[in-house]
Amino acid sequence: MHWTEVLIRYGEISLKGRNRKKFVDRLRANMKQAFRDLTTVKIKAERDRMFLTSDNETELQQAMEKLPSIFGIHSFSPIAKCEADLEAIKEKAIQIIGDDETEGKTFKVEIKRTDKSFPLVTGELQQAIGAHVLTHFPGLIVQMKKPEILLHVEIREEGAFLTSKVFKGAGGMPVGSNGHSLLMLSGGIDSPVAGYLMMKRGVSLDAIHFASPPFTSDQAQEKVLDLAERLSSFGAAVRVHVIPFTEIQQTIAAQVPNNVSMTTTRRLMLRIADLVRTEENALAIVTGESLGQVASQTLESLTAINEVTSTPILRPLISTDKLDIIKIAEEIGTYDISIRPYEDCCTIFSPSNPKTKPKLEKVVYYEGFTDFEPMIQEAVRNRVTYETPRSATDKFDDLL
Repeated sequence: MHWTEVLIRYGEISLKGRNRKKFVDRLRANMKQAFRDLTTVKIKAERDRMFLTSDNETELQQAMEKLPSIFGIHSFSPIAKCEADLEAIKEKAIQIIGDDETEGKTFKVEIKRTDKSFPLVTGELQQAIGAHVLTHFPGLIVQMKKPEILLHVEIREEGAFLTSKVFKGAGGMPVGSNGHSLLMLSGGIDSPVAGYLMMKRGVSLDAIHFASPPFTSDQAQEKVLDLAERLSSFGAAVRVHVIPFTEIQQTIAAQVPNNVSMTTTRRLMLRIADLVRTEENALAIVTGESLGQVASQTLESLTAINEVTSTPILRPLISTDKLDIIKIAEEIGTYDISIRPYEDCCTIFSPSNPKTKPKLEKVVYYEGFTDFEPMIQEAVRNRVTYETPRSATDKFDDLL
């Protein structure tokens, strides 16, 4: 089948009333970013829907393959065009229905006459096309409510447009329509899923990662950049700020009692993240924490960690079971990256008996023996920022 355009339905954006244009403009901008390599694909936005057109069938097909990953799209349909002539419409209808399994399936023809000058009225068109289709596919059963195959025909001045296929979109809100936040991206399974869920609610992201070379490897950092690249495929680029954390972790290990060192580590990470968030004009910090999953994710630990900032901390996974998090990670393509066997800084200095109910006053007391502020400022100052998606040549730069 030669498709000539793609109809895109907005879903939740349609409920935004007078603010709808702002959300539609953001969705169009995100689609342009996703289609940046598809130079022939054009986007036309209307009040309740959007159209993709292209003279290049291959690029239009490539654009359709990207649509299920772009947040803000409820569903989309490829459309075939023919002359606004009854016989031409009948022939095109047979071609479209012929792509589907028809035996025993329920069927309906739906007509929209934008061009009122067409010689047949809606009922006459519906009857003529339906009878023609049933003659070619006798196994079809006409059903008015919720048919399995719905042949939609729209008559416009420039021709007739037909489709029978509806593909599910990613749903949610266009990335960037609900502000910008900083994601704490560890390299594990949880944090990329948290980032994905926030992007689905329209939040654009920078990411922050803590590296402790030589205890953490280049492969561990590469894994994080690959995760950010995967997240950036959902409609918006994700920058990664890599923080040199070795000196701070070694100081914590030397100065803070082992059983509260994890709490202190998290508190200092959050203080650093808050400084980077401010510099990058982000409004909140996103984490992959899930209540009770590990010692640092009890209510007592989270309270002690949160004490270092008044910035909103968004925890989209806080009540989610681990198996459900893994399922989402598999669905969005981050799981296989996250399970690569490279240590991150959260595990290499992990104490054997961390406090699950740390006392805030004791944590603050032990931290008071060391002035961490100069080290924090230096770590923020010396961060290295990476852009994703990376260009095709980036991974080979070191070889040249």
